[in-house]
Amino acid sequence: MKIGFDNEKYLRMQSEHIRERISQFDNKLYLEFGGKLFDDFHASRVLPGFAPDSKLRMLMQLADQAEIVMAISAADIEKNKVRGDLGITYDSDVLRLIDEFRGKGLYVGSVVITQYSGQHSADNFKRRLENLGIKVYIHYTIPGYPRNVPLIVSDEGYGRNEYIETTRPLVIVTAPGPGSGKMATCLSQLYHEHKRGINAGYAKYETFPIWNLPLKHPVNLAYEAATADLNDINMIDPFHLEAYGITTVNYNRDVEIFPVLNAIFQQIFGESPYKSPTDMGVNMAGNCIIDDDICREASRQEIIRRYYQAVDGIADGTRQEEEAFKIELLMKQEKITVSNRSTVSPALVRSEATKAPAAAMELPNGKIITGKTGDLLGPSAALLLNALKELAGIDHKTHIISPKAIEPISTLKTKYLGSKNPRLHTDEVLIALSTTAAESEDARRALSCLSLLKGCQVHSSVMLTEVDKKMFQKLGCDVTCEPKFE
Repeated sequence: MKIGFDNEKYLRMQSEHIRERISQFDNKLYLEFGGKLFDDFHASRVLPGFAPDSKLRMLMQLADQAEIVMAISAADIEKNKVRGDLGITYDSDVLRLIDEFRGKGLYVGSVVITQYSGQHSADNFKRRLENLGIKVYIHYTIPGYPRNVPLIVSDEGYGRNEYIETTRPLVIVTAPGPGSGKMATCLSQLYHEHKRGINAGYAKYETFPIWNLPLKHPVNLAYEAATADLNDINMIDPFHLEAYGITTVNYNRDVEIFPVLNAIFQQIFGESPYKSPTDMGVNMAGNCIIDDDICREASRQEIIRRYYQAVDGIADGTRQEEEAFKIELLMKQEKITVSNRSTVSPALVRSEATKAPAAAMELPNGKIITGKTGDLLGPSAALLLNALKELAGIDHKTHIISPKAIEPISTLKTKYLGSKNPRLHTDEVLIALSTTAAESEDARRALSCLSLLKGCQVHSSVMLTEVDKKMFQKLGCDVTCEPKFE
């Protein structure tokens, strides 16, 4: 992979910048953490060189100063809201994240249940957390939030919320997903700290859009594509331009809410510490791009991937047409089409030639490998074996798994497990390869090349099964599919 981003520089600059921001206040900073702390694959795709766990590693450099507060909305608990990428509910993800943080040596101080209005499921979750020895605080819904500033900044507004006891100068407020009440939690704490004579600060840490890149830079356009379902729109920060005469980029929700935030700051402190939404941010990612062309091209490819996700979602009924339409406009703006994705044409050509589903993969050296539908293997499984043979330097005609080893698995699926499809999926073919490796040197060599598939691009002429999709994800491949059912 060509590198366009200096990750070590980023870790160093980001942690230093946050320390500087802490020192600007009474050694107490509430930092709203946007995006994903773990597995930030979007950032690693558009900024090649950015490690998916960069934010976590940066936090670990501040571990002695930081504590984490997890926020979760009572409304999300009530409706069993699910994380789309992991397929687990938000309340389950809170427990998962706490375990992950603690496993990395980070201190999790408490959980705050926000937007509470008597939900029984939230009461049950609170008891469950407390039985595990986790401190839980309740923050209530406030009528007219966020516009009714006089009520919000009063004893009947933020004052009604339970004060979250914290012991460290940096308080990271994070959540399992958007809409969890992270910002409201931070602002409520500022109100309570001020009543206790502490001039605590607030800052926001989000990677995208990158404030010091041009508005129409592909990295920022890729963020728009990624949030097309949220209707986020990148825009010039008018408050920053007016205050400093400098053009910076933010997004519509932060710009729209800033006057309200400013009024809340003024109501709490008498004056606002910030003149613009950009002032509130602490993100240093834009300063760590070392090859702009590489990041631009990576971002264009991400826009195409997001387009395929949208049209696939329309096909299976999980997404709206407006999302795909918005991404189409971004593609036209960048003058790109799906043909700019290297694996699309080879997959479609192979499918047309065989009159059956096919798939294609671009290997690290740029070579394109394809896989077709066979009697014993699905196209994804065939593609996987063909790619591993190429990487291991094994002749394409060589069987690294004997057909005799595959047939019993097909029989098990159809005769005993009730499957109508005798062809092996990717997980099944890897199990067959693993068992063959006990006696076959070729199979051992092929299996040893699995790690080389990380970052490879895959395209399928039909929509993949969940099994194949998840297997490619585990291998680190970026997958797109035509919006067609097999």
